[in-house]
Amino acid sequence: MERPLTSNIYPDRPPLNLKEYEQAGGYAALRKVCSGMSPAALQKLVQDSNLKGRGGAGFNTGIKWSLVPMGDEAPHPKYLIANADEMEPGTFKDRVLLEGNPHQLIEGMILAAYAIQADTAYVFLRWAYHEAAALLRKSIQEAYDAGYLGQDILGSGFHLDMHLHTGVGRYMCGEETALLNALEGKRATPRAKPPFPQISGLFGKPTIVNNVETLCCIPHIVNNGADWFKGLSYSEDGGTKLYGVSGKVKKPGAWELPMGITMRELIEEHAGGMKSGFQLRGVLPGGASTDFLTVQHLDIKLDYKSVAAAGSRLGTGTMIVMDDGTCPVGFVHNLQHFFAQESCGWCTPCREGLPWVEKILLAMEKGEGRKEDLELLQMHTQLLGPGNTFCALAPGAMEPLQSALKYFRDDFEKHIDHKKCPYD
Repeated sequence: MERPLTSNIYPDRPPLNLKEYEQAGGYAALRKVCSGMSPAALQKLVQDSNLKGRGGAGFNTGIKWSLVPMGDEAPHPKYLIANADEMEPGTFKDRVLLEGNPHQLIEGMILAAYAIQADTAYVFLRWAYHEAAALLRKSIQEAYDAGYLGQDILGSGFHLDMHLHTGVGRYMCGEETALLNALEGKRATPRAKPPFPQISGLFGKPTIVNNVETLCCIPHIVNNGADWFKGLSYSEDGGTKLYGVSGKVKKPGAWELPMGITMRELIEEHAGGMKSGFQLRGVLPGGASTDFLTVQHLDIKLDYKSVAAAGSRLGTGTMIVMDDGTCPVGFVHNLQHFFAQESCGWCTPCREGLPWVEKILLAMEKGEGRKEDLELLQMHTQLLGPGNTFCALAPGAMEPLQSALKYFRDDFEKHIDHKKCPYD
């Protein structure tokens, strides 16, 4: 089984330096592109590979790039940004790549920047990733010293500067337009769309924001081709995927596996199954802002289409497992507390609705819940749903709540009827 993203990541040793990365085939893709591949050809190659954005949206990467104005009349400067603000609860896949092989990300960013003819690239990094920050600074300087960054890269006439920007620790910065505002030194609030960042992004110029895992796939697609990349997958979505599992499983962790493996295989074979004495009750398949799936869904494929058909989202592909000894109401309350704290306050439904949801759930946990609270919670899942808020934070927060009300309603009712949490 091929694992291109993690084949050069070793848990028991430091990441590859520039020389070691080159010896392992690193920057060969950049040399190939700079020797004569056009930006349009690179965009088409990535589009044909069916690489979908690994940050959660699942949009075709090559098509996203194609929306950037090209040619002599295109506005400049253009920007390429790696979204490394990995603050989705339960998600840790990008950290594996950032700390395990930073040059892979840098090469992917240079290639993506070449495809859209960007002038400047930024890595927008989560504030808590101190080790990743140190490794990236070192690796970016190595890339400059080797002529992979700066002026006239490898004699191609292409110029690119790259900078590391460390965020201040807000979940909202993971939303691409809020990230752009943060980079500009503004409050991290989302922007109205249109215009989309591909047309008017950072400082009003064309901008592409891609996830770390997405960008790390690019060198391998260039080196091996679109058909090879699609052949790595068990589904119509191209490539491998970094899947993660946390919760009361025997071997929590992250694994690079073919896109489209089943949830059962991931949990039972790679994560070792549930710990002794615990049974699986629910799974958030793609981080905290996705709908619960249950035991009946164990045999679905973990790709974008299949997970959506089951009523959830693949999201980041890093699942949180809830066992039968964990209170679903307390579980969801903990998530709503996080989302309420992280609301930027820009729109009223999110700013006022999320704290109200959290307050209702806390009352249930304390034994102060009322029958009408279930109707209030159900109402909020609709009022804070898609199309009613300025960005996707509140709709994402409602996904675990609405699915918990669907699959674990008895637990909510027991909290109200017994005037206490039955798991205490």
